[in-house]
Amino acid sequence: MPSYPTHDTLLPRLRRIEGQIRGITRMVEGRRYCVDIIQQLTAARKALDQVSLKVMSGHINGCVSEAIRRRDGEKKINELMQTINRFVK
Repeated sequence: MPSYPTHDTLLPRLRRIEGQIRGITRMVEGRRYCVDIIQQLTAARKALDQVSLKVMSGHINGCVSEAIRRRDGEKKINELMQTINRFVK
């Protein structure tokens, strides 16, 4: 059975990312070394990407799969492809 992301698993990750962003803000305010700031920005972006992938996986395993089972999947698949295109740009 697929594992769906839940509020209980996503919210702690998002709160951790929120803390990372606050830390980056303090780094900028403190005029820290640019490379150190970029490293932290990269880490935060990767963490957000992982949350996005978990949400997308849940959407595919839930909403999209259910629409396909109902033989009404074309709209959901098109929506998913648009979302993926935005994600990778």
